[in-house]
Amino acid sequence: MFKLLIVDDEPMIRKGMIKLIDYEELAVGSIFEASDGKTALEIVKLETPDIILADINMPVMDGLEFAAKAKEINPEAKIAIITGYNYFDYAVAALKAGVDDYVIKPVSKEDIRQLLVKMIHDIKKQKSNSKLKESVEKLTGKNGDTGIESEYRQDIIDIIGRSYSNSSFSLKFLADEIALSPGYLSSHFKEVFGITFHDYLTSERLERAKILVLSSNLKNYEIAAQVGFDDPNYFSTAFKRRFGM
Repeated sequence: MFKLLIVDDEPMIRKGMIKLIDYEELAVGSIFEASDGKTALEIVKLETPDIILADINMPVMDGLEFAAKAKEINPEAKIAIITGYNYFDYAVAALKAGVDDYVIKPVSKEDIRQLLVKMIHDIKKQKSNSKLKESVEKLTGKNGDTGIESEYRQDIIDIIGRSYSNSSFSLKFLADEIALSPGYLSSHFKEVFGITFHDYLTSERLERAKILVLSSNLKNYEIAAQVGFDDPNYFSTAFKRRFGM
């Protein structure tokens, strides 16, 4: 069963989210509430919720600051910001805070339900990949502590995170940044991340694009360029394949 934390300074909104959704159907067993980011952080430390829904505009600590600190405590938690601000700057700030999804108010019961379904699906997929990796390691006698795993994994994540918008970013570029040969990096990337470099980079770009679609008035070709796609048509095709719309 999953744990859910709802963070909003308006009690009626928190109660509404709790009453309107069939959480048993979604396998959500525990629901926690907080009226501000500071209180919510204490719940994150004590209860380690799997999913967090947080308003962006709260007293004591706003939603983005809370999201960033919550990710430091539990990087595996899935966090969605619910906000009335439909501005590009907020989308960028949300990405930097490690937010996984971004929903614009007003939101309906179905909006929240679909958001939870997606986040639960992502958690299950993540856990499935971890179990698969553990099984492979047991079968092959590997403990997962490869050179890339122990020394370079976080560096790779950080470099891709700041370079995805560069359309010329490549495996060779990444290899040069961490002083490895492209061949060695290519052969071990999938071992560490469970997918190929190309698939990882495309996924990262599409997730960033989704935030921009939700929170800005940019045209598709402008979003494509901002997240590193040279071809707007390919971007549209890849986006639909990933998100179904």
